[in-house]
Amino acid sequence: MTAKEKILELFYRNVKGRISDTEGRNTRHDGREGHWLEQQFGITANANNESDFMGYELKDETTSKTTFGDWSANQYVFTMPEYSQLFIGSAKYQKQDSFLKIFGRPNPEKNERYSWSGTPCPKIGHYNAYGQRLEITDTKDIIAVYSYSHDQRTDKSLIVPIALQIEHLVIARWYGISSPSTRRTDKCLKEKLEDKFNHEGWFTCKKDASGAYTKICFGKPVNYDEWLRLVEQGIVFFDSGMYEGNVRPYSQWRANNNFWNSLITEVHE
Repeated sequence: MTAKEKILELFYRNVKGRISDTEGRNTRHDGREGHWLEQQFGITANANNESDFMGYELKDETTSKTTFGDWSANQYVFTMPEYSQLFIGSAKYQKQDSFLKIFGRPNPEKNERYSWSGTPCPKIGHYNAYGQRLEITDTKDIIAVYSYSHDQRTDKSLIVPIALQIEHLVIARWYGISSPSTRRTDKCLKEKLEDKFNHEGWFTCKKDASGAYTKICFGKPVNYDEWLRLVEQGIVFFDSGMYEGNVRPYSQWRANNNFWNSLITEVHE
């Protein structure tokens, strides 16, 4: 039995016609339905950056967008030796909070907690109101850059340290095709993406209006050059969830579901 045949067997046995059972799971956790679905295919939750099932990656389709991975930058400005002393604190998480107070924004609905999500989160193309954007380098790295002259905050001179009041300051870097580090947790984007998506491909299960799963779809593999072109076009985008008080940087790379649907090559009902 091939991997695809095994996936289909499990879908028809454990998933089709069922509504995900999330009782007893954390209702505040967005991935609770995805975890239920993984269990039906015998996939155990893990932190390995590898495809889920014999070369296939399972993607749980959310309402409007689906995630490639939670891939934080290899470098942040607060970890760079030439700038780290400008950020308050001795531990990395403390400097991360200091970074948020310079390059993020407070959320009045979260007791003025700072985050790098929403408006400050850099996208490809134009600078945002916080003077930030994403760029792709000649070596296929992705960088988030800050430009003081493009920062539209009226009180920016009081927020940004003088040494950071410059143009084209790299505030985050994702290594593209190679990493200078040998640490398993410091892989480049090419490895992270292709370990998951460039083997057999991926699959997802779709629901009807009642929430019951009705069909399974298989999609083609994706390599890093293809993926990087999608970043350049803005189809794949960086969706930061970094917020004050949490050591995890939460760096989701996502695409809208209409893009994922365009990759589908097989549908089984």
